[in-house]
Parts: sequence; structure tokens; C-alpha cells
Amino acid sequence: MIQIPKPKSIVLFDGYCHLCSRSVQTILKHDNEKKFLFCPLSSDAGRELIDQFNIPSGIDSIILIQNKHYYIQSNAALGIANELGGFFKLALVFKILPRKWRDQIYRWVAKNRFHWFGKRNSCMIPSADDKDRFL
Repeated sequence: MIQIPKPKSIVLFDGYCHLCSRSVQTILKHDNEKKFLFCPLSSDAGRELIDQFNIPSGIDSIILIQNKHYYIQSNAALGIANELGGFFKLALVFKILPRKWRDQIYRWVAKNRFHWFGKRNSCMIPSADDKDRFL
């Protein structure tokens, strides 16, 4: 069982996706309080967290694990934006849309992400400065 140090949150992401990797880089850059830890979905730790939190298999989404709960699709993205604060909180305006609509937009981007942004040949490797933030 993976112990999540309080008050940390975990972002599970597709390490082969350029868009996902860029998103992780953006979070790392703006997470001054180091609230987030990161884990590729395809890693052993990622699979263990999916089992540990009973996350349905086949979820093609960024996953936010926070306070013993998990969030997917638009709720995960908005949860990350909320925690980052600052101008990222502007994204919370999308909460006025029904979740069904937000998730539909999220799934459309997710479905096209490799076509639009490309796919990496190997999983993202963190820099030496950020290595301690990856599981």
C-alpha cells in the first residue's frame, strides 16, 4: 500500500503523452508549495494506486488523488487548477457548465491528444530537481 504524505495530492498521468507531460511540467513550475506528487499511470506505483483506490480500469484521464478520494477528467483538471491558485483559478469558471458537458469536452481532447500533440517513445523522466516529487 502506498502511503500518501499529508497534505500531498497525487497526479496520475499518461507519461507517453506530450500534452500530459507538458501539463505535469506546468504544474511543477507553478506548484511553489510542492503540494503535488506525480506518477505515470503505466508504472508499477500507478497500477498499485489504481488498485488501492478502486479506480475503474481503462480510465483514459488524468487522475487526481486527494484526501483519500480520486477525481477524473474535468474534475481532476479543475481540482489541480484550484490547488495551484493564482491565475489557474480562472479555470474554475468552467464549473458553471454541467459536469457532463465538461467531461465531454475533456474526452474529445483526450481522444485527439496524440494526433494533435504527439506521443513520446518513452515515459517522461523527471529532472534531478524534481525526482523526489515522482513515485
